[in-house]
Amino acid sequence: MNSILKDPFKGWGLNNTSRPVTIAGPCSAESEEQILDTARQLKAQNIEIFRAGIWKPRTRPNSFEGVGSIGLEWLKLVQKEVGLKVSTEVANVKHVYEALRMGVDILWIGARTSANPFAMQEIADALKGVDIPVLVKNPVNPDVDLWRGAIERIQGAGITRVGAIHRGFSSFNKTRYRNIPQWQLPIELRQKMPDIPMICDPSHIGGNRDILQEISQKAMDLNYDGLIIETHCNPDKAWSDASQQITPDQLKNLLGKLVLRHRNMEPGVLNETLEDLRLKIDQFDDDLLGILEERMKVAEQIGMFKKENNITILQPDRWQEILAKTLEKGHNRDLSDEFISQMFRAIHQESINKQTKIMNED
Repeated sequence: MNSILKDPFKGWGLNNTSRPVTIAGPCSAESEEQILDTARQLKAQNIEIFRAGIWKPRTRPNSFEGVGSIGLEWLKLVQKEVGLKVSTEVANVKHVYEALRMGVDILWIGARTSANPFAMQEIADALKGVDIPVLVKNPVNPDVDLWRGAIERIQGAGITRVGAIHRGFSSFNKTRYRNIPQWQLPIELRQKMPDIPMICDPSHIGGNRDILQEISQKAMDLNYDGLIIETHCNPDKAWSDASQQITPDQLKNLLGKLVLRHRNMEPGVLNETLEDLRLKIDQFDDDLLGILEERMKVAEQIGMFKKENNITILQPDRWQEILAKTLEKGHNRDLSDEFISQMFRAIHQESINKQTKIMNED
């Protein structure tokens, strides 16, 4: 997942663009004191970009939804007194105008907004003629084209400094993640848009500070360009998302433990070794496709039997039996529940599709 650009943050006005470029600060601006205290501690660690939510879109009303425009005054103090660039989320045209008026350096657009093409177009229209970096989080639902379309709308407004933030995807199923990462989706976006920086948001993927290190390392192993991590001077007292925030010292420890791997392979033996392994992977993939083809032929035979005997396609007990058995077998093969569940749900859905076609044939 190598970026075409040697410096994906070229023109962003940063002094240090070595991996990972780190954006840090609290989930929400709560007070002038909290903002300045956190910012000064981050400045001491050479963090260049400070983040804080001013307007907070919440799932239900009557919860803390941000301090509002007064928080922009505090961000301005961070610029003047601490010397950091500041960033905040905008969800509508009013937010854009207020943030621009107060001189915010970088804007980001959240997952709920990026899922709405109408809202994205309105924000893009409000940004026309403005020279400012804009980061676009993935939509809440796992749709790469929707994410790409949101980015393209911002680019269509003439914004040249655009980045993507991977913050995970909502799921009905309960997992160890707040938002399941589905790493293959940002990889696919990177393949389609290789010249924009990709930033990981481990705070929202994890929802728990205990797994931030693990997620951040995974992002570095996948060649992400940066991290955006919620950092608070007193996270346990935070007014929103306390469990996923860390202190500036904890951030320093996290970044210090990251292993940064080479982006490009060395020539010679390493290339030959990797090529041999890739050839094996290609063969396994061919074998898998052959097995799936044969499995679907059997599923079609089952569909014919169900049609002839007037039996419904979906047999819930049988499906639960299959899933339980495969999960158990997956454990014995050191395969995660998440992987087995996703793979066999996809196989089951394809079987249903084929049987549905048979059922409805004249």
